[in-house]
Order: sequence, then structure tokens, then C-alpha cells
Amino acid sequence: MKKKYLFKIFFIIIWFLTIVFASFWGYENPEKVEILKSYFKKNTPPKINREKNIYEKVIANSFTVEFSKVVSLSEKTAFIVNDKNFSKFDESLIKIYTQNGYVIDRLKPKKLKLPSSFTLQRNGGVKTVFFHNDKGFALISSSKVNCFYASIVSLENGNEIFKTKCLPDIKKVVDFNGLGSSYTHLNNKIYLSLGTPEQRSMKIAILAQDKNSMFGKIIEIDTTDLEKLNLSQTNDLKLKIFTMGHRTPQGLTKVNNFIFNVEHGPKGGDELNKLIKDKNYGWPLVSYGTQYLYSNEGKSFKVNHENNNFEEPLYAFVPSIGISALNVCPNKLKDYYNKPCLIALSLNGNNLMPGKSIIIFLLSDSMNNVNSIEKIQLGEELRLRHFITNSKNELYEDESGNIYVSADKIGIYKIGFVKFR
Repeated sequence: MKKKYLFKIFFIIIWFLTIVFASFWGYENPEKVEILKSYFKKNTPPKINREKNIYEKVIANSFTVEFSKVVSLSEKTAFIVNDKNFSKFDESLIKIYTQNGYVIDRLKPKKLKLPSSFTLQRNGGVKTVFFHNDKGFALISSSKVNCFYASIVSLENGNEIFKTKCLPDIKKVVDFNGLGSSYTHLNNKIYLSLGTPEQRSMKIAILAQDKNSMFGKIIEIDTTDLEKLNLSQTNDLKLKIFTMGHRTPQGLTKVNNFIFNVEHGPKGGDELNKLIKDKNYGWPLVSYGTQYLYSNEGKSFKVNHENNNFEEPLYAFVPSIGISALNVCPNKLKDYYNKPCLIALSLNGNNLMPGKSIIIFLLSDSMNNVNSIEKIQLGEELRLRHFITNSKNELYEDESGNIYVSADKIGIYKIGFVKFR
């Protein structure tokens, strides 16, 4: 009886020590934990189904918004393209690229051609897809032994045509959500955004100020370089820095010859920026948010960008709303406001703007100021991520002027603007 009792005590001690050891090991080796998790986690094809149009309505300040789910989708989107620009919406004719590495064409998922370095670890995946002359390219998160990095790949053969340097501080806080990413076309150039993939690492965040790193930048790609590119060659694409000092640039669009972006701040401080070549937008040295990283949690950054020789945002959200996609307003809104007009989506809510929303920015005629914004909350559960666009990331509108947006792991929604006041 005594031996049995001692055995139980011994077993409990061993069990307790195992838990303590595993906790310390996991804390000190998060990258190994991620490898184990990714090993057991299956990357399954996204599930997609048509939905009946059951409309909901939201009364905004200037009009009514009608929205309905047209497609259910089990994964986060990386890009949704209507490359034929048909006026009548047909969910079977759009291509949906998902972050876990699939393209859905005619409602059937198919794995993308991606390199073996492609990783879903650390919130990784396909971050955006862009096109030139009917050829597709993707910005993805990548890994190899003791190295996390970002790469641009050809979707024709999965070859890496550009690779960043390995990220520092990989044992702690690499978070590929921070890559963000979007793109736009202007004057035979493609502009692509790359954020800083971290949450709590100054070593990674400060790369936004490093001219030898592509992290935290809006980069410029000459389309003639893409046309000359031998897609069988590795790491051959030449990139130029257009602007720097960006944290997590999520949306990118053009109005006439001007480029605008939206990006996540830290704890507060999401931004709308007008981008000017060779300018610096300050991250991580200035921000309207507060810090939740490093040893300075809750402390403010330097706020005034201009006094510290950085570009001021046109608008900053405090607290954050998790701003995501950005585009030019649909024609109904442009005609109604008769002002330069941008439309954005949000992933999160806050006390001032609960729920996930559409945000409309009305700009001055010079487009150097935001005159006003209109915020329309669609629903607590909807993390709104992408618009359906054409292959140049220009907003798609159907024959009735409706637009279409994706909500994370829920589906695609049709949005109409009616009853203008």
C-alpha cells in the first residue's frame, strides 16, 4: 500500500516537472512550437458555397446601405479578381485567392504553384496577388532553416523571383500578419506594399527605416522588368523603394496620379496616407498609437510627424479600427459627393466605432486633406478584408452599382448604396 502511495507521488512530481519543462521550453523556443503546430495542422482546401440573397439594411448619414451574403467561404482571402469585368455578377466567374495557398476558379479550389519554402507558420500565407499581362505573381511568407523571410513568386511555376533577407529576432515575435500588403498600377509601374512582420520586436520594426531592407516599404516595380524577367531564374526581380517608414500597409490605391495607402498603427494610430516618392512616414519612430511592444507597453510614441521630419498622415484613427482594403469610391458615391472620395474596410471595431465597418473619406480638391469621413457599421462578426477588383486592383461594380467585399472565414457580401438623402 505504501509503495503504491509513493508511486502516485512520484508520478505526480514527474507530471508536474514535465509541464514546467514544456512551458519553459515553449517560451524559449516558440519557433519549434510553431513547427510542431504546423506539422499537425492540415492545410485543407477552402470550402465555398452559393448563398441566397437575404438582405440587411443599415441607415447611414447620407444614404441606406443594403448588404447580403452571396458566397460562403471558409478561409481568409488574399485577393479576389474579376478579370473579365462582366457587368452582371456571377460568383462562378470570379477568382478567389486564399491566404492558405489556393485559388478558387468556377467555385472549385485548386492549390497554387508555390515553392516548398511557403509557410503558414507565424500567421503566414499568401498576402496578396498581383498581375501584369495576364501573368500572376504573389507575395508570400517563406521559411527555411533558422530563417523567416518574404518572397515574390511567379504563379506560373512557383519560382521565387525576389526574396528579402532573413528576419532578425526569429525566436520571439515574427508575425506575418504584419506584412499586410496590397498593390496598384500607375504609369507602367506596379506599387506593392510590404509591412514589418512583428508585434513585439524593435529589431524587426526598425527595418522600416533601413534603406537596405524592403520591409516597411512601398516598393516600385517597373513593368518592363517583369516583361524581361526570365521566370525560371531565382531572385532576379529588381525592386526600388518608393516610400518608407510603414508598419502594416493593408490597402493601396490611386486617384488620378496620386497614390494613397492605409495601414495599421500599433495600439491606435491606423493611418490614411498620401504617398509622395522618397518620403518617410515615420514608423516605428513616430505614431499616433501607443506601444504594446518592447519594455514600453502603454507609453506614447512621438506624435508629431512633421516636427520629426516625417510625413503626417492625412487621417489617423485613435483608437484603431483595423483598417484593411482601400479603393476609389464607387460611381454612385462619387456622383453624390462630387468630391475626391476613397472607400475603406475595417477588420475590427472600437468604442467609438463598434463593429466592422465601411469608411468613406471625402478629400479636399487638392487631395491634401480629409474634409470628413462617413462610417457605416455592417456587423459585429464581419472582419471585412478585400474588395472584388479587376486585375489592376480597381474596384468592380456590377450593372446596378453594387460592390462586393470579403469577410474573414465567412464569405463574400454584396453591398448596395440606395435612398440617397
